[in-house]
Amino acid sequence: MNSLTLDNGLRVVYAPSPTNTMYLGLALDAGTRDEKDGESGMAHFAEHLSFKGTDRRTSRQIITYMESVGGDLNAFTGKEETVYYCTCQKEHFSRAMDLLFDVVFHSKYPQEEMDKEVEVVIDEIESYNDSPSELIYDDFEAMLFQGHPLGRSILGNAERLRAYKTEDVQSYARRLYVPSNAVLFVYGNVSEKEILRRIPDDVLSEAGQRIVTDETILRPYAPQSKVIEKDTHQAHIMMGARAFGGTHPKHLALFLANNILGGPGLSSRLNLALREKRGLVYTVESTLTTYTDTGVWAIYFGCDHHDAEKCKRIVKRELQRLCDAPLSEKALNAAKRQIIGQIALSYDNFESVAIGMGKRMLHYGRTQTKEQFIDRIQALTAEQVWDAAREIFNPENLTILEYR
Repeated sequence: MNSLTLDNGLRVVYAPSPTNTMYLGLALDAGTRDEKDGESGMAHFAEHLSFKGTDRRTSRQIITYMESVGGDLNAFTGKEETVYYCTCQKEHFSRAMDLLFDVVFHSKYPQEEMDKEVEVVIDEIESYNDSPSELIYDDFEAMLFQGHPLGRSILGNAERLRAYKTEDVQSYARRLYVPSNAVLFVYGNVSEKEILRRIPDDVLSEAGQRIVTDETILRPYAPQSKVIEKDTHQAHIMMGARAFGGTHPKHLALFLANNILGGPGLSSRLNLALREKRGLVYTVESTLTTYTDTGVWAIYFGCDHHDAEKCKRIVKRELQRLCDAPLSEKALNAAKRQIIGQIALSYDNFESVAIGMGKRMLHYGRTQTKEQFIDRIQALTAEQVWDAAREIFNPENLTILEYR
């Protein structure tokens, strides 16, 4: 992987791929936590509206420009970033670059399109609200980060979205949709010279600017419990706490500990204890969401209402097991083998590799190859994994949210 920073502050990261397909995009440091007070849901809304017309293209032309040659243009919004990305054959690289920069830096956000698209986003919100297994993650983060932008829903709310005008979105975009706040990532067989040649002149000539965001201080973490009455067949339960940020020295050890506890494998401790041994749940998972300066560790499961208390006791017992003693060398090596296999397989998803490359450069100013990632896993000791688990997995320090 190679990287450079242009005079206007735009960062570029690129790497060769084993196929003739190109994966490229623009990652912007413009997520939910970058919204000002009164801009709830703006990051996600602006992403939608970027496809609704530029100085050069109508919304229909944006939709068809890559699809007409078998390519794809897409985007997503997170708590800390918005990412626009294209997939295409190498021969259409210049077309993809032209479209990406046009959509990101020259969108007009016309009011008539906003009035239509807001209803689409509100339908997305309602669909989300109809899915308790997804909605509970938002409500859980709202508890962990109460009073902080990280606790906001990415989607926003209908009343606020309907009040936005073109000038509101333009103000947001002028502040954050600038080259010095972006990373161009390219995963494909193309030279640095060709990449730089395809960056539009107006972007290259734009003066770099320092991005100033309002940094709301995170309140100290304190465990809490809440029950929300829902008319659902199952009880939906989330248990967890704040976790380490991406730059924390214990982050990777917690990543391995979490995989042991409730990762994607059926052999995870929580799956064996709750599903395989007792048949109490269909799904149980433990997830680790990483932000730059903090994180979220959360266990989710759905069960019959009368089994909820029993399931919570079993979860706490499994947490205590991980906190009581370090892993044996045999168990540690087995856990490493499993997660290294998962990492190796994940690097076969080239689109994910490209996006990850862009996000890592955006937030941490560096890249990471598969080999480097695996080497860091191999270097972990049982003591390090145990230390991270004891700090975060403490069953006496849990925040618990229940839909009953």
